Parts: sequence; structure tokens; C-alpha cells
Amino acid sequence: MQKRLDDFPELRQEFEEHLCAINENTTEIQALFDYLREIESKLDMLAQRVDSIQLSQVPLVPKTLALTQIERQLFLALYTEESPLCFQEMAIRSGLPASLVPDCVSSLVHKGIPFTRTFYGDKLFLKLDSRFKELQAKENIVNLSLQSFL
Repeated sequence: MQKRLDDFPELRQEFEEHLCAINENTTEIQALFDYLREIESKLDMLAQRVDSIQLSQVPLVPKTLALTQIERQLFLALYTEESPLCFQEMAIRSGLPASLVPDCVSSLVHKGIPFTRTFYGDKLFLKLDSRFKELQAKENIVNLSLQSFL
């Protein structure tokens, strides 16, 4: 006793309505997907433009930076060191109390001096950015004198 779907007109009507709703949702989902792909391609183009602008710009570093005597001591310790230093090593090399070093590093960062950060274990190691070191050597941004090194 197999009954056909035609024998149940109400059930057939519900199935047709359900199928129409699925088709409408599928169309809407496809339209949203196309819209998202368009936005994604525009974001990619924008990211490429930003990257090209960043690559073509010279870093904006002031002509000279005024450092306090304590900042200058720490800067010299970092400038003359090739390998990254932790805060404790910075204190030893600069002759500053270990409690001042984190605040002094923060002040140097705030003034625009770029650092390369490295984590080893749970310790933070810092060194001056190599491009900044070259710029310092060429243009004396921090205004170091020969007496600073003696």
C-alpha cells in the first residue's frame, strides 16, 4: 500500500515551500559569498599598496634625539654591543642600577629608538636595530661625541 505524494496535497505543498525557501537561502548565501570575495580582493589590493608605500618611505627619525645622561649611558652600552642583552646585562655594561634599566629602555623606545626583541626562555633580550645603528653611525642622530666613548 504505497501512497504517492500526489495523494497528500498538503504535504506536497509544504515540501514545495520548503524547497523554495532552500533555493532562496542558497541564492542569498551565494550572493554574500561573492560579496565577501570582492571585499577580500579589495583588502588584498589595499594591503599591497600599504606595503609598497611603507617600502618606499624612509623611516621618519628626527634629525637629532635629545637623551638624558642615563639614557645616553644605556644607549652607548647597546650601541657598542653586537649581541642582544637582557636587562641585567644592560645594567652591568652601562653601570646603571638594574631597577632603572626597564624604565630607561621604555623611554628610549618612546623617543623613537628601534630595538630588535628576542625571547630566550622567559627572558627578554634587546639590541639596537641594525638599520638604526647604521643611521646613527652616518648621521649621529643621538648626538654622541668622542668623549662619550672614553
